[in-house]
Parts: sequence; structure tokens; C-alpha cells
Amino acid sequence: MRWWNETVAVFDDVIPFGLAAFLLLLLAALAGVLWFTYPAWLPTRWRVRRRRRSADEPTYDVEAADDRPAADEDDPAAEELPALAPEVYLSQADRYAAEGRWAEAVRERLRAMVRELVDRGVVEHVPGWTVTELARAAGGARPELGPAVQGATGIFSGIWYAQRPATAGDDERMRGHLATVHELVRGGR
Repeated sequence: MRWWNETVAVFDDVIPFGLAAFLLLLLAALAGVLWFTYPAWLPTRWRVRRRRRSADEPTYDVEAADDRPAADEDDPAAEELPALAPEVYLSQADRYAAEGRWAEAVRERLRAMVRELVDRGVVEHVPGWTVTELARAAGGARPELGPAVQGATGIFSGIWYAQRPATAGDDERMRGHLATVHELVRGGR
């Protein structure tokens, strides 16, 4: 450790501390600018080039490719509706709510709502649907369901996609939307 102290003392005799600190900051700023603009200051001949594709390599049509992962066509269970009744989802939602796990409770209530809408023939079971597509389909099939389903999907989206913390109030509102949908679907048919 003594050698370090002697080296710093010699350096401090030649260059004052304030100037050394300024030069270090200047060097750090220069390194940051170079790092930020790195690809722009490299000559084009130094840039990494992609290798050319040989004639026997497959090509892919980007516009025709679907972003969703393909389900296994040999597995019919991949597209089947889970064999759970809405009451099972509601029971699980009540357990989550009792534990204070509001986000999971909201998710299970939405699953119960979707299952009831599918069971009653309001919407078809379409794997991969977003909650927005679900709300649009339910509102299109039965306009009186639109506000309740949109409210429920809005709560779900706010929690699961926008990362908003779930609260007991969200679960209460979800219960209300679910009760409205249940009443309209069971009573309307």
C-alpha cells in the first residue's frame, strides 16, 4: 500500500488535484460520447457484414409469417377449452382474494366470465384472443353485455398489462361486472 501512496504523491506534485479531476471527467465524457456514437465513427469497411445466403438455404416470407407461436397440429388438446366450470374459477378467485392476491383474483374472475360467455354461446372459443378482442366480440354479439365486459377487461388490462397494482376495489368492481354478465347471460336467454 505504501507504493500506492508514493505514486499518488508523485503524481500530485506534478499535476494538482483539481486539474487531475477535471481531466478524468473530460476523459469519461469523451469515452461516453465515443461509446454512444460508436457505429457512426467506424469506417463502413469495418462493419460486420451478413453472410450471403446460399441457394439451398430456406428463405422466409416475412409478411406471410404469423407472430403467434404455432400450435402443434397433432395435439387436439392445444385448442380445446379447459374442462373447468365457471364455478371452479370463482372458487379459486375467492381463495386468491382471501389471501390478498388481488391480481390473481381478477384474472380468475375474468376466466370465469369468459367460460360463461363461451358456455352460453355468446362468443366462440378462439385460442389466442386478446381481452380487447373478447370484449369486442361479446359486445357485438350482445350489445347489453358490452359495458360490463369492457369494464372487466379494462380492469384486467390495467393490472396485467399496464402493471398497475391490484387492490380490493378492483376485485369488487370485477365481482360487479361478473354479476352483471351472469345476470344478462342467464336471464337473457
